[in-house]
Amino acid sequence: MDHASAEADSLTPLRAVLDLSGSQARTTEDIFTGESQPMPTGRIYGGQVLAQSIVAASRTLPEGRAPHSMHGYFLRPGDASRGLTFSVDRIHDGRSFSTRRTQAFQDGVPIFSMIASFQDEDPGLEHQGAMPEGIPGPDGVRDSTDVLRDAPSSAWRLMRNSPVDVRHVTSPVYVSVEGDRVPAQAVWLRVRGRLPDDPAIHRAALAYLSDLTIQEPVLRAHGVAWATPGLKVASLDHAMWWHRAGRVDEWMLYVQESPSARGGRGLSTGRIFSRDGVLLASVAQEITVRVPAGAV
Repeated sequence: MDHASAEADSLTPLRAVLDLSGSQARTTEDIFTGESQPMPTGRIYGGQVLAQSIVAASRTLPEGRAPHSMHGYFLRPGDASRGLTFSVDRIHDGRSFSTRRTQAFQDGVPIFSMIASFQDEDPGLEHQGAMPEGIPGPDGVRDSTDVLRDAPSSAWRLMRNSPVDVRHVTSPVYVSVEGDRVPAQAVWLRVRGRLPDDPAIHRAALAYLSDLTIQEPVLRAHGVAWATPGLKVASLDHAMWWHRAGRVDEWMLYVQESPSARGGRGLSTGRIFSRDGVLLASVAQEITVRVPAGAV
């Protein structure tokens, strides 16, 4: 298989989960169905449900209205071997803004609940924070598939088959934590292949990407690797703000930090920049993290 074919094949799972189907079933809400991306853990990847919920809500909007913020809660783990049903409540449509509540269900039980706001493109005041300086570019950072070749086979297969190319500026925390134990990191990422030019696809795909590695500043601060025996990590909630349009099939820098961890919970925040320094989005996520006694 040549390189272009391999990239197209790796994007198949992402394209599939973003392609929701409408349903003839109707309540007071709009109903959509979608499939799940297979995962070695058997649990649905959170970014998948984030992206699908945005796609479902977007299907009910006036033309030209795009997401600018979402706040969601992960209620239950999902089964990655099964599809999902999405219900969209059209809470409000104003002259410039729309609000939607989307819930994702399996077996009639909600596993994720989100409220998102959408806006027409309007002129206004504008500024942005600057992208950090002195960070090596993606070409000078190892691909995660190369880093994981000596790791357990399941971890390597997960990254090899991922539709996303992830490159930690400092060493990743998959198997061990190298370097300073600080509650911050930077990661280059992009999807493996070219997506259509439709900005709505890139916004949804950015939500998919936003759940990748955002938990890691909490782990890095305490020298905890993903491979730590008995480690339990689960996302509790996720917030995202889209600031500007960008392409997820081009390199983006995800700058992350954790301002607090306490009581079995850790908070991480992130900013996503295009390679040329445009601030595309901001992210916040709280996780539950339980580390076995004596592991660190």
